[in-house]
Amino acid sequence: MVSLDNLLVFTRIVELGSFTAAGKSLRMSVALVSHRIKRLEEQLHCQLFTRTTRKTILTDQGRIFYQHCLEVRDAWQRAEASISDAGGAPRGSLKVTAPLGFGRRVVGPMVSRYRVGHPEIDVRLRLSDHILDLFTEGVDVAVRMATLPDSSLIVRKIGDIDRILCASPSYLEANGTPREIEDLAQHNCLLLRFPGSPQYRWTLRKGGQPVTIAVQGHMDVDDGDVLTQWALDGAGIALKPVFEIADHLKSGRLVPVLQRHAPEPVTLAVLHAYNRMAPPKVKAFADMIVSEARSHIAQALDGLVMPPESPAPARKATAATKKRKSATR
Repeated sequence: MVSLDNLLVFTRIVELGSFTAAGKSLRMSVALVSHRIKRLEEQLHCQLFTRTTRKTILTDQGRIFYQHCLEVRDAWQRAEASISDAGGAPRGSLKVTAPLGFGRRVVGPMVSRYRVGHPEIDVRLRLSDHILDLFTEGVDVAVRMATLPDSSLIVRKIGDIDRILCASPSYLEANGTPREIEDLAQHNCLLLRFPGSPQYRWTLRKGGQPVTIAVQGHMDVDDGDVLTQWALDGAGIALKPVFEIADHLKSGRLVPVLQRHAPEPVTLAVLHAYNRMAPPKVKAFADMIVSEARSHIAQALDGLVMPPESPAPARKATAATKKRKSATR
């Protein structure tokens, strides 16, 4: 009889693309993963993968088998969920990841309230503006604020998040207010940047169409809250979700820039890897995040009125600008 554990190893290899990644996710050695697949192939009397030095490719028989494995895994998850429901309170561990700023304001405070109703659950919260792979990191629930690609993950949308370019009045007084997208090339753009981050390129709207431009600046960081503080300090122009800086916009410490060319919205959503029926611990946590996130965003935006774009103040000529002008005479 084929082992359920071996089926799960097989599906993890398919989803992660390699024996090494699957082993890391399952906390197994590559040798043990290979042994499990060899045993599975012997029981099925067929080859499931074609392996090269660079790729692990499903065979035709492997693709057919994978579809059936998903049905088996789905049925197993439903069985686990039904037992948990019948057996009383959910228990075990729950690994959660969320963006830094949103995690500090919403998810972190929520965890203690979640455990009041689910005292048998150990919550492992990891905050990062890096996008973590749910399978590789063993994550049960992820909160993402991004343009979400198509994937096998289950997505519960919280809402579309508007974003703006913003800067402090002191920065704009000293450096001028950009009036067109091209003007950003003359400004210090504050960048959210880390390996794999797309944020060194900003996608803005021009004539109703998205336009992606390369931006540059003297400061970058992998923490969105630090980016906000730099903008407040007058260091440059930042791209931020509106609800995160709503209080600063209301007070006037930050002002919108290039409102006619606002950045594309992103999706705020809860993701998990379960196919149809999530375990009760996952469903309860996801339900709570969706409710509290919507409430938090509504409160942050309450009373916010965007000021109209004001005429650009006269830009102060820098030494470099004066030098360039004199060189052209």
